[in-house]
Amino acid sequence: MAALYEPGAILDTGNGQLACGRDAIRRFYAKLVAAGRKFDLGDQRPAIINRDLALTSTRLADGTVTAEIARRQGDGNWLWVIDQPSIARYS
Repeated sequence: MAALYEPGAILDTGNGQLACGRDAIRRFYAKLVAAGRKFDLGDQRPAIINRDLALTSTRLADGTVTAEIARRQGDGNWLWVIDQPSIARYS
């Protein structure tokens, strides 16, 4: 999961806390998986793209919405730089 993020990305982990950097994001998701947390695919909305930035979002079955900002990398791939998943699901 952490490979989807730029090395310096930030992830909103809820309660005003941020995971800063790919290693912290990896640790956050590792704890969720270890706790047995499941991830819903949801309804991914079309990306809004402006040059090398994209806003992505997903509406989940419970009605909550995620929001992510991705940046196009030199090789053409996209990596998230800011991620606000559906925090209520993690708290």
